[in-house]
Amino acid sequence: MKQVLTKVVKWGQELLSEVVQPGDLVVDLTAGNGQDTLELFRFVGSTGQVIGFDIQTQALLATRDRMVSAGAQVRLHLHDIQLVPSEAGIDLLAISHTEIAKVLPAAPKGVIANLGYLPGGQLELVTRPESTVSALEQTCSLLQAGGRLAVVVYPGHPGGAEEGIAVTDFFTALDPVTFQVIQLQVSNRPQAPFLFVAEKTI
Repeated sequence: MKQVLTKVVKWGQELLSEVVQPGDLVVDLTAGNGQDTLELFRFVGSTGQVIGFDIQTQALLATRDRMVSAGAQVRLHLHDIQLVPSEAGIDLLAISHTEIAKVLPAAPKGVIANLGYLPGGQLELVTRPESTVSALEQTCSLLQAGGRLAVVVYPGHPGGAEEGIAVTDFFTALDPVTFQVIQLQVSNRPQAPFLFVAEKTI
């Protein structure tokens, strides 16, 4: 199906789909309303595992409902979250994505994040540069060789431009021997979301 040229979220999903296979472990760093989580589930199928993070219970419940409707086996973790067992299905965690290194059972093949705020949620609850960069650093360390990380940045909301600078600096500084990085940006719309995709080569 033809992609809309400027829909960077779809391009991020598409670029992950090139490397993710059925049965893989994948991660949604910002579950939100479950759109990315659902796409990841479609990539890995019933034999794969999707782990989603969000600090808002509202987001996790919406994601759970979406995933159940798609026929997924969903496990909701709201309290005392420890290392997640390696098991097919969807695990939704009510913790910050900065905890990723403590809970992942194995190296993921694909990781996705849509930064900013939850659509329909509290506008003051947004991703922050420091926690975002911490999560990305851990993710890059954990990622499988050949795996990809896709991050969509939203510079148009309060604090979004500062986060965009921090994320840009992070991806720009990645070791070129270990990572290949592309950026997709709508050049004639400065407030439009933009995408980074990093592939771990070794």
